[in-house]
Amino acid sequence: MSSSDSTTVVNQYLDACWLEKGLSDNSLDSYRRDLCSYAEWLTKSGMPGLLLATDQDLNRYLAHRYQCRFSARSTARFLSVIRGFCQYCVRESLMAQDPTLRVEMPKLGKPLPKTMSEADVEALLAAPNLDEPLGLRDKAMLELLYACGLRVSELVALSTYDINLRQGVIRLMGKGSKERLVPMGEESITWLLRYLKEARLSLLANPESDVLFPSNRGTQMTRQTFWHRVKHYVALAGINTKVSPHTLRHAFATHLLNHGADLRVVQLLLGHSDLSTTQIYTHVAKHRLQEMHRQHHPRG
Repeated sequence: MSSSDSTTVVNQYLDACWLEKGLSDNSLDSYRRDLCSYAEWLTKSGMPGLLLATDQDLNRYLAHRYQCRFSARSTARFLSVIRGFCQYCVRESLMAQDPTLRVEMPKLGKPLPKTMSEADVEALLAAPNLDEPLGLRDKAMLELLYACGLRVSELVALSTYDINLRQGVIRLMGKGSKERLVPMGEESITWLLRYLKEARLSLLANPESDVLFPSNRGTQMTRQTFWHRVKHYVALAGINTKVSPHTLRHAFATHLLNHGADLRVVQLLLGHSDLSTTQIYTHVAKHRLQEMHRQHHPRG
């Protein structure tokens, strides 16, 4: 099976994923990387292509990943992708049998999401320079990110049509093209209004554009650009906690639970389809409560 044939089959599978599951471009790109990396390794190793690979070939590739120090979580994600691909190929009569049936998923623990203290969040939100249009834009973005628990990809994709200032809600299109409405809160609305009034138009390349948060080039910002801005403010605020693009989303959920929010409400706000995905935050909240008990209770 040639590399061009492999590419064709992978593209067909990704098209099916897009049609049947409504996967985002980011997810489809991730699937493509995993499948193409496996196909390239098979070719370089002199093994049959994707459609003829056996469970032994797959196990050899997993051993290769282990030697290259891929994490168990990364390998579990790859196995999930290749399993879906093989099921599709068997269904479409492109593959005689599924080589993933005898391959076990690696056992994964449930690492707690990295979050921030409320003091660190306040320091981060106070870091942008409000005398500059870019600073006002970043302030509004950070406030909205924390107030609504957005994914970074959701934040940078926002248009002016997605916000309703009268009702104080924002319309989001999450994973799997699932729509949800999230309240913005008074503080983020205040900063969003100031940004719209004082800074947005000066940043736009096209005054008629509906991009809510344009980059310094006047067009839609990328996730990577915003993440560089966040790292800049983390350093500026003197925050020592390791911060990831999802950290403010984690902080949003954890702080809500710490202040008594219902788990199902947090699930709806985050856009999780399964409550078990949200339940990881209860462990963070319990850990925080235990720390407070030890620090402040006379018999802690």
